[in-house]
Amino acid sequence: MITTGLQLAILGGVLAGAGLAGLVWRLAPVHAHPGDVLARLSPDADAALARANAEADPADGATLADRLGRWGIRLLPRSVWGTPPRQELALMRIPLHRFYGDKLLYALVGLLIPAVLTSLFAVLGWRMPIVLPVGATAAMGVGMFFLPDYNVRDDAKKARIEFDRALGAWTDLVALERNSGSGPRQAMEVASAVGDSWVFRRLREELALSAWTGEPPWDALKRLSTELGLPELGDVADIMRLSGEEGSQVYSQLRARSTSMRTAMLNDELAAANAVGEKMTIPMSLLGVVFLVILIVPALLRMIGAG
Repeated sequence: MITTGLQLAILGGVLAGAGLAGLVWRLAPVHAHPGDVLARLSPDADAALARANAEADPADGATLADRLGRWGIRLLPRSVWGTPPRQELALMRIPLHRFYGDKLLYALVGLLIPAVLTSLFAVLGWRMPIVLPVGATAAMGVGMFFLPDYNVRDDAKKARIEFDRALGAWTDLVALERNSGSGPRQAMEVASAVGDSWVFRRLREELALSAWTGEPPWDALKRLSTELGLPELGDVADIMRLSGEEGSQVYSQLRARSTSMRTAMLNDELAAANAVGEKMTIPMSLLGVVFLVILIVPALLRMIGAG
């Protein structure tokens, strides 16, 4: 690909402007965002941050995404990141700095893809205007920057479905334990010790933490439901609050809640199956049209040839 003087001038201007903008941005005074300051000073935010750091793996900070995310949090302004999906990140146990690091890595990959393709086309002898690779680089970088948001929300949606299924079984077990004479905390702890899935482990950890801190277990589960965006867990916590504070018999209420959760999940699965069935009607209709064309076209051709 032949490089003209105009292209060199444009490239030099872009590099000079980027360097000047970076220098001015680094020397400009930093104005703290009030929302960010209040979020950092909030006790709930401190607890969530401590929980995320405690749940991180022992090799936290050793990966490129962790180091890049911490670097981005220190240097980049808050407006660059937008609103992070905090509930989804807490549900998936992904630290915020790792999520930001993934966003930066994806953006860098998006910036490199058009450059690699442009170099490949130049080797093959294909010429293209400079506007095309520049526009593709910007579009790919921005698009790949927001791809981790979609991945986290999609994974969290699947995790919430799995959590609801396990929560229905856990609620039945709690109801059976309460019916057999166990106390509210004992019933929840025994029920959570039955399963080995991540849902039961999460419930066991939260109940154990509430036992060490002296917090009522229903308050711990209510806080967890708010933190992870799980309203069904909050409903079960409210039912257990009645059992613990007022001594109410909650066996029938727990069984009714688990039945309603299963019914809601069944309705969602039926709706998803109906949606898939409706999508299948389009290729089946096209297949029928192709079959009719195969039958009719030869007869029409013979009629036209005979005429």
